[in-house]
Amino acid sequence: MSARGFRGALLSVAHDPRDHADAIRHEPDGLLIVEDGIVVARGYYQDVAPRYPGLAIEALPGLIVPGFIDAHIHYPQMDRIASHGAQLLDWLDTHIFPAEKAFADRAHADAVAAAFLTELLRNGTTSALVFATVHPQSVDALFEAAARRNMRIVAGKVLMDLGPEGLADTPHSGRAESEVLIRRWHGHKRLGYAVTPRFALTSSDTQLAETGALLAAHPDVLLHTHLAENLGECAAVAERFRDARDYLDVYDRFGLVGPRSVFAHGVHLSDRACARLHESGAGIAVCPSSNLFLGSGFFDFGQADRHSLRLGFGTDVGAGTSFSLLSTAGLAYQAALARGDRLDPFRALYLATAGSAGLLHIADRVGSLEPGLEADFVVLDTAATSLLARRTTGASLAEQLFALQVLGDDRAISRTYVLGECVWDKHADR
Repeated sequence: MSARGFRGALLSVAHDPRDHADAIRHEPDGLLIVEDGIVVARGYYQDVAPRYPGLAIEALPGLIVPGFIDAHIHYPQMDRIASHGAQLLDWLDTHIFPAEKAFADRAHADAVAAAFLTELLRNGTTSALVFATVHPQSVDALFEAAARRNMRIVAGKVLMDLGPEGLADTPHSGRAESEVLIRRWHGHKRLGYAVTPRFALTSSDTQLAETGALLAAHPDVLLHTHLAENLGECAAVAERFRDARDYLDVYDRFGLVGPRSVFAHGVHLSDRACARLHESGAGIAVCPSSNLFLGSGFFDFGQADRHSLRLGFGTDVGAGTSFSLLSTAGLAYQAALARGDRLDPFRALYLATAGSAGLLHIADRVGSLEPGLEADFVVLDTAATSLLARRTTGASLAEQLFALQVLGDDRAISRTYVLGECVWDKHADR
């Protein structure tokens, strides 16, 4: 067995700090011991180092935090990031559906998947819940690339039998192709599968029923879709499903609301829907960058907290305008404040790490720096820019973290480690 030590300032938030007084763990001079990709010890250097005499120890300048976990992102949309001029439904028709048709070509999917995963790592994201396209080969391309990088990725083929020409399956083919992909990839290395209907408007009732049956047949996979993102979308859903009590109820009627369901956005939720989300154990991936870019609105943290909803953060690239979960957390602070809520920086770190891990049902493997978990972590540079350096010099830990949240982006990612191996170093080519 091979063991290595990493010395530096360690910080993780394994639980929601509002509910757990001991959730925040910080060792200004800490030591992380990693053996075969797993954290086996953590603590203050002076306490841990004597237990490992002769161990190779690497000093990491900066703030060492768990690898970020993106709870909602679209890899086929990365080349349509920053596409001008429309809200959700028009934006999909104008920019996204044409781009996704290209993923019928496996070579194109391979190229985009490789670039996408590199961009994640460059931004400190080591795990993600990812939309592919309706094409099974788009899923194969992503999973093969992720397996080569030892990344923890959960993804699935999009189900959308009401999609446009060239971007639609059928209820039968959608389920059959998903079954094949589940057998091929779910549980392989660090990969997991998510049954992925795009959203209620792009699937027939028959397909939604087949999706519920697919989930019932595979209770250990996730359900990943969109919910109550945009007012125009919500109105269209209400028009089609006139008997449903609200948007969430549409999914509920087909067996798609449960503890392994991850719904992106949830900007426009009724209190009834929130109560049902809490009761079911389902969660929301909050995507403030995307919501602002498409004019969808501000997520209501106060409402979510009143109902004790499970939350995580998603960048939602390509409607989201950055792969950075630091930047996403900064926009989440602003979105919360717009509704009168203040997002604490330690809670923001939790939502970008252990909170998102909880949504993806991988918190027993990643999301904090505790012994027994996989050694995915990021080194943050608090002096990555001259402005960050001015703001963080002599500042308290909370102030440093908040400055990183508001001013930080990919430039603040000094190194990214996956299973204890450095997979991104911004200084490597200098």
